[in-house]
Amino acid sequence: QVHLVESGGGLVQAGGSLRLSCAASGSGFSIGDVGWYRQAPGKQREPVASITGGGSINYADSVAGRFTISRDNAKNTVYLQMNSLKPEDTGVYYCNAILGFRGYWGQGTQVTVSS
Repeated sequence: QVHLVESGGGLVQAGGSLRLSCAASGSGFSIGDVGWYRQAPGKQREPVASITGGGSINYADSVAGRFTISRDNAKNTVYLQMNSLKPEDTGVYYCNAILGFRGYWGQGTQVTVSS
């Protein structure tokens, strides 16, 4: 019954922006640590950004300075603001959230950046 839903993906031109959301429902727990990951065709899934329940944040070097992760605990939602997008940012973006004893994956949202 735990449900993680990513949204906000789409097609943008290089230099554009998108804001992704990861919303949790159906859990008796508030979201703990949350990570955003992405997977390009033919490549393995890689971490993009993370935020702990206490607000500690990490970014992959490839996105630092362009992406911002944040959370709204009252809504059990984590956001990823993506600015100055590059074609190499293209991929399916997944959220993984700790809820109670384990992490849960969402279904992903497609981000495509055209040159």
